[in-house]
Amino acid sequence: MNLRKLFFIFWSTMALGGVVTILVGSILQWTDPSFGFMGLEAAGFNAVMMGLVGLLFGAFSQMGFFAYLVLTYIALGIIRKSYMWNALQGYTTLFAVGLLGYNLYEDRGALNNNWIFWVLPLSLVAASAIVTYFKAKQTNKSAIAPTMFLLFVVTILESWPSINGDESNTAAIIFMVIPLFACNAYQIMLLHRLVRKEETDSAADAKPAV
Repeated sequence: MNLRKLFFIFWSTMALGGVVTILVGSILQWTDPSFGFMGLEAAGFNAVMMGLVGLLFGAFSQMGFFAYLVLTYIALGIIRKSYMWNALQGYTTLFAVGLLGYNLYEDRGALNNNWIFWVLPLSLVAASAIVTYFKAKQTNKSAIAPTMFLLFVVTILESWPSINGDESNTAAIIFMVIPLFACNAYQIMLLHRLVRKEETDSAADAKPAV
């Protein structure tokens, strides 16, 4: 992984975070007039501010993504069995689904709704499963557990300030979870393409001149 590819991941993930945040924030603003920095009267200003926040979401997603890659490297160095590390990630993902649902159920009064505690976990699991299906199809079945772990557990950890914060509400959770999930999904789907391209380029460079 060279600097050019790292820079491409960096700016493209931030750009995706900005675009998705503007779209999600605009929908929330139109469905909930109280959402936004200055109400519907300042939609343009809100879009700019949401875009800037989305850039931060993109950068935050990259921090989580590379932290996960480092964690995987360390874990494989300690455990030395990839199937054990995958099993641990699978069990952790299942535990995180239940923990998220329980936490949202306990806070349902503060969130002012009775559906977020089951809709969010199930929706996130379904979206993660869809991305995981395409990831495994393009790589191999060993990518199932790591991809599900990244898309669910890491996304929840990155979004935890909105889920368990003092000012938590349904709109804030949706506003943060969706862009972070989109950025994580983008990076995990991009990773094997960049690695394969690098391996192909290295093989081509290694061929002797004819």
